[in-house]
Formats: sequence, C-alpha cells, structure tokens
Amino acid sequence: MKCEDIKERMPDFLTGDLDKKSKADFDAHLPGCPACAEELRQLIETWTRLGVLAVEQPSADLRGRFYSMLEAYKEGLDAERPAALPKKKFSLSFGRIWPRQPVFQFAAALVLIVLGITAGYLFRNPQAQLSQLHQEVDGMRQMVAVSLLQQPSSSDRIQGAGFSSQVKAPTPKTLDALLQTLDHDPNINVRLAAVDALYLFSSYPAVKDRIVQSLAKQESPLMQVALIDLLVGIREQRAVEAFKALIQREKLNPAVKQKAELGIRQLSF
Repeated sequence: MKCEDIKERMPDFLTGDLDKKSKADFDAHLPGCPACAEELRQLIETWTRLGVLAVEQPSADLRGRFYSMLEAYKEGLDAERPAALPKKKFSLSFGRIWPRQPVFQFAAALVLIVLGITAGYLFRNPQAQLSQLHQEVDGMRQMVAVSLLQQPSSSDRIQGAGFSSQVKAPTPKTLDALLQTLDHDPNINVRLAAVDALYLFSSYPAVKDRIVQSLAKQESPLMQVALIDLLVGIREQRAVEAFKALIQREKLNPAVKQKAELGIRQLSF
C-alpha cells in the first residue's frame, strides 16, 4: 500500500474492519514509514480521548427553565385543542413513549409495577422504603442492561453498556455480562463502551483480574490502547507484566507499543 491508501484506511484499521490481506499490507507498511506510524498514533490517542470525554450535565437552573418552557408549551397546545380530545391525546402520547420491542415492554411494565407497589409504602415509612425503592429500581436497571447486552443490534448493546454504568451495586451477572462483552463482542464500539462502564467497577478484584487478562485477547490497536489507559488510570500494578507480554508480540502496532512502554514507566513509580 502507498501512504495515501494507508491514510484512507486508518479508520477501518482502528475498528478492525480490514480484511486479512489489507491488514497484512497495513502491518507491513507501518514499520518502514515513520510518518504513517506517527499519524496513526495520534489518531488512536484522539479517538480514545473522544471515547472517555465526560458528559456535560445541565445545571439546575437550566433544567428548571427547560421544564417551565415545556409546561408553558403544553398549556398553549391544550388551550388550542377541543375539549373532546383529552382521551385521544393521552393515547397518542402514551404510544410515543411506550417501547415497541417486547423485551423493553416487559421491563417497563415491571418497573411500573414496582413503582406502583412501593409508592403506597413511601407515605407510611419514607426513610425505610426509599432505600428499598432504590434497590428495586437498581435491580430493574441491571435486568434491562443485561438484556440489552444480549441483543443482536450493536446500538442496543452500546445502550446496554451505558445503562449498566448507572448501576449502584452491580451483581455478578451484570459484571459478567460486561466482561463477556469486553472479550467477545464483534463490534469494537460496543467493546469500547464496555471499557467505559467497567472503569466504574474497577474496584472489584474480579473485574481487575479479567481486565488484565482481556488485554491479551484484543487485536484492535484502539482496544489495546483503551485497556492500557484504563489499567494505568486505576494504577493496577499487575498490568506491568501484561504490558511486557503485549510488547513482545510480532507486528504490534508501533503506537500501541509506545503506549505500553509508557504505561510500564508510569506504573513503576
């Protein structure tokens, strides 16, 4: 491949979408072309940083103004409509928010049931029942997350990884679903979403062990860099041996090798 071809196919290389012949040509070109290797290294770093950018949260004032505007808009619509339409309006609104897929309908129904049952108790003993409500909602959230992670659609699985990041106390089943996704999901974007979610649960010893082991299973340079950053970020000393083993691989991407060597130095202090 020429440099122009390499640059055009760098995104495919990072996502693991190159065929075997193209990947072999790609790997053969990089060691002899410092310019392409450096451009790929910068692209990997940029892509990785984009994946871990913090999501900005609206301020309380902004949220309040938004709901005030929304309420005023709704009141305006209600004033313009005939009085005979409330039932139809409710039906249409409910149809828009109710999920269409059966698995999500089931999950939503369970959540509504739990909320309905628990609501009555909240007025009797708010302090005790509020904790129970949080636990039940957390359990429902985990059930939906695990279900999404098993869906055939990659966008659903990404949502499942994001949903699991909202869990307060993950069960072994939830953690295992995320770790299985990290190791075996065919879509790199889903695996990167699992990396972000697992970062929140990296204090669990079993999670740390599996993340270290997962580095040896990854072939994508983008995934390798993401896991190196995660392990350095949580200061996992056992990752040093995993980084050394990664460096010994034949045809390892130069940018990944450089990242692993930097990780060894950072964890050795």
